Amino acid sequence: MNVRSEHDLLGDRDVPAEAYWGVHSLRARENFPITGMPISAYPHLIEALAAVKEAAALANEELGLLEPVKAGAIVEACREIRRGKLHDQFVVDVIQGGAGTSTNMNANEVVANRALELLGHAKGEYVFLHPNEHVNLGQSTNDVYPTAVKVATVFAVRGLLDAMSVLEDAFAGKAVEFRDVLKMGRTQLQDAVPMTLGQEFSAYAVMLDEDRSRLAEAVELVHEINLGATAIGTGLNAPPGYAEAARRHLADITGLPLVTAANLVEATQDCGAFVQMSGVLKRIAVKLSKVCNDLRLLSSGPRAGLNEINLPPVQAGSSIMPGKVNPVIPEVVNQVAFEVIGNDVTITMAAEAGQLQLNAFEPIILHSLSESITHLRAACLTLAERCVVGITANTEALRATVENSIGLVTALNPHIGYSAATDIAREALATGRGVAELVLEKGLLPPDRLAAVLRPEVLAGHAAGAAGNDPDPL
Repeated sequence: MNVRSEHDLLGDRDVPAEAYWGVHSLRARENFPITGMPISAYPHLIEALAAVKEAAALANEELGLLEPVKAGAIVEACREIRRGKLHDQFVVDVIQGGAGTSTNMNANEVVANRALELLGHAKGEYVFLHPNEHVNLGQSTNDVYPTAVKVATVFAVRGLLDAMSVLEDAFAGKAVEFRDVLKMGRTQLQDAVPMTLGQEFSAYAVMLDEDRSRLAEAVELVHEINLGATAIGTGLNAPPGYAEAARRHLADITGLPLVTAANLVEATQDCGAFVQMSGVLKRIAVKLSKVCNDLRLLSSGPRAGLNEINLPPVQAGSSIMPGKVNPVIPEVVNQVAFEVIGNDVTITMAAEAGQLQLNAFEPIILHSLSESITHLRAACLTLAERCVVGITANTEALRATVENSIGLVTALNPHIGYSAATDIAREALATGRGVAELVLEKGLLPPDRLAAVLRPEVLAGHAAGAAGNDPDPL
């Protein structure tokens, strides 16, 4: 293998001649064989790192700190990376010690070596353009890394918001489709009062809409960056005007309304925005998992369960039981939710573990946050496309449960009184006879009035305009 020799604090090492990464990345690969997942697994992060390096180069050129020719080569290298090139050269493990220094140096080396090529030099000829002296000019890992993580998070969250909208629309569509399908509502798994299947699915759509709003609020906090803070927030080695120039260029590059933190010392050590974001992701996961629990329960059977709805069959369910079909899509979404809840604990502990002027554990925050966002996005799309849109209702079975349910007597309270309704419920339960049948037998209501009371739109609250009947009330 052809190699080139590179030098760092610890001495000389041979690096593959064709590699754009260098000695710092080499040592990081050796030191952190943790997940086997390189940072290139997160394209948003790589693009964000390149955007930060491009903004820094433009700011340094603007302030007269970097020669235009070198700045131009760095900028072009960064733009190539943002267009998807050289991502395979980002090789360090996503979980690493050093507060993200290995990630920052991996970016510095790849940008520097590509810039050297653009200038007509060989990789590793750092005398002409250096990873630290030029690409990292005016920067520190401690402002580059969290800024890149925040930019990456904003773009990843946009994808999740879109996926949640797709799932919300799927539930809202079913709410309309099932708006006249009468069923029994349940509390504590016991018969409660009648409702429509449309109302049940409308609630799921509203839950998602609420969580999309909370997520959009949380991501606003992530637009505050500390670029220009350098090591601990004092701005050492960054000249006057650098922080604002770098922020302005980064905002132009990304199209994001980024703002510089009012107190860079605070911003360099505080991970509160990530904790807030993770908490909202946990909220989404908890509620999404609850919905999937409902779908699994409502579709249980087909003969010995509730069997109120049918989930679309997507694969055989058993290697031993012929004909069995399992609710595999809700099950996989449940598992994603469990992961997100666990990731929230990890992010919480990592944020708490920061000491003094820096949090050294942002790599695990990045990893956990990215996994939560990307997996939730995939889960929402999978649930919408491979489950919800294909759900059908067992309409006749649902209506039969209403007519046979003791819970139906609750609707008669205003008309026959609580005491009489209790007696009817007790007798119906003891004899197995229907509530309506007993009411007529005892002459508690005339047939025409009973029929009016038991109309589906009355039982489900449509006539009263009860909240929640609109499948898309927001």
